[in-house]
Amino acid sequence: MAIPFFTGRLTDWIQQDKTTSGFTRNITLMSVLTIASAVLEFVGDGIYNRTTGHVHSHLQGEVFRAVLRQETEFFAQNQTGAITSRVTDNTSNVCESLSEKLSLLMWYLVRGLCLLGFMLWGSLSLTMVTLAFLPVLILLPAKMGELYKSVEVQKRKVLAEASQVAIEALSAMPTVRSFANEEGEAQKFRNKLEELKTLSQKEALGLVANVWTTSISGMLLKVGILYLGGKLVTRGALSSGSLVTFVLYQIQFTTAVEVLLNYYPEVQKAVGSSEEVFEYLDRTPRCLPSGLLSPLDIQGLVQFQDVSFAYSSCPDVPVLQGLTFTLRPGEVTALVGPNGSGKSTVAALLQNLYQPTRGQVLLDGEPISEYEHRYLHRQIAAVGQEPQLFGRSVRENIAYGLIEKPPLEEIMAAALESGAHHFICRLPQGYDTEAGEDGSQLSGGQRQAVAVARALIRKPCVLILDDATSALDADSRLRVQQLLYTSPTRHSRSVLLITQHLSLVEQADHILFLKGGAICEQGTHQQLMEKRGLYRAMVEASAAAPE
Repeated sequence: MAIPFFTGRLTDWIQQDKTTSGFTRNITLMSVLTIASAVLEFVGDGIYNRTTGHVHSHLQGEVFRAVLRQETEFFAQNQTGAITSRVTDNTSNVCESLSEKLSLLMWYLVRGLCLLGFMLWGSLSLTMVTLAFLPVLILLPAKMGELYKSVEVQKRKVLAEASQVAIEALSAMPTVRSFANEEGEAQKFRNKLEELKTLSQKEALGLVANVWTTSISGMLLKVGILYLGGKLVTRGALSSGSLVTFVLYQIQFTTAVEVLLNYYPEVQKAVGSSEEVFEYLDRTPRCLPSGLLSPLDIQGLVQFQDVSFAYSSCPDVPVLQGLTFTLRPGEVTALVGPNGSGKSTVAALLQNLYQPTRGQVLLDGEPISEYEHRYLHRQIAAVGQEPQLFGRSVRENIAYGLIEKPPLEEIMAAALESGAHHFICRLPQGYDTEAGEDGSQLSGGQRQAVAVARALIRKPCVLILDDATSALDADSRLRVQQLLYTSPTRHSRSVLLITQHLSLVEQADHILFLKGGAICEQGTHQQLMEKRGLYRAMVEASAAAPE
């Protein structure tokens, strides 16, 4: 900003035929200031870019960590595509926009204020004329900024919906193909893209109008300043050099204002994205904080005491009603009943994924919510009907979640106990074979066997099998049966068995028949068969059903 000042002074010196030494001194001073400015700008940009790079990675990590802290129902109520879009696209957009646009906005804001000071010092009247034009330059971009912000929020929403369509279709390709609905999914995705295109066109039109209006106003202002400045020079109220200095400052000031007005809507767009990002960061999880209990010795005695539960999305629809039962170490308790009776909800409550709306679940006499999070899930291991594997090696999937990675011998022992070892050995790289996304390189039965091994390697005191044998072959199911009833380690754990295979249920130490969220019958297999109630009817219906 010193260059316009010296340019004006040099203009006056040339007109006044000053000595060469003064001219050379001013040129030298200008050169020194220019070099110093370049060095400082380089240093400033380096510090700023380093800082924003750190902020980008830190913010994205914090957003993902904030999402992982949310309660289980949060993921049931929000689509995966929408969550993924916020964690990745929105966060990146915020960081990239702010790192580039905010830097220029701050730089030109400070520059504009300094230029305004120089202009006031050079000519108050010409500065007033310049400032009179500012409302024209400011009003429309301000309106455009509001439009950009609202359009950006809509675009992010539509983009998240489009991502969800793609995620659902790609993750369920066998189903899409079996129903010959490839074109239907493609059309659904195209419809979302059309919505996105319409919003982008609206945004582009607003940008064109903004740039055009700002440019015309800026040109008119330059012409007006030159006309009025020429009048002042003619009357002797202003020197030629001072006019040159003012015009150069005014051009830079107008440029600074134009840049500010152009980048302001971009920053507003980033604000539109950041609102959704900070909504996740600021959201308080609706679950109890992790407890502190982590005893050295634990038995595995589980007690459900008058437990009732309803999902927060449907608080008036009870899923469980007044459940009271006990899981004892060394015993297998089977939970059976028709679909929708609440069996999997019992398993979820035992894992502390949800909190009972009434009553409590105790582990060794203490509420499970009082136990430290990692400790609790080392002691309670669950295997579901469709276990989730990750796009990693089979070895990493079995050791998933363990702080200290176990040796291969320990992993192999767990796989041998679950019946997974024999097929893992036949894989191309054995235990180092990639399982594929969602375990897609393995069959359903193989995924279940790996998931059982993943649970067993933790040596849990409570084992939950939630229809975890539905896809196993006869040999693997026999291994699970031996694991439950004849394994030397069976006495070290309590087992909650939920299954449709009643052959596994017959040997259970205790059977609970669940219907409508309440326990209707309980006892051993023999006791319930003699009772001739709902359990016997289910057994007879299962025996009569065709293979």
